[in-house]
Amino acid sequence: MDIELGYLDVEAAAVYLGVKVRFIRRLVAERRVVFYKVGGHVRFKVSDLEEFAQAGRVDVAPYSRRAS
Repeated sequence: MDIELGYLDVEAAAVYLGVKVRFIRRLVAERRVVFYKVGGHVRFKVSDLEEFAQAGRVDVAPYSRRAS
């Protein structure tokens, strides 16, 4: 794991996103997240993981008061 350079392995990416390693591996298999192959190993840029997480962001709905 090399956080200083901004690249994470599968295990560190799972910890970073707060998910299980199995979920990260599924994302890679389905090509739903950007990843890099370095010497046969899967690596992730922190910025790409942030972008993936932001894509799932749900904004707060405006407050509407019910009429009584």
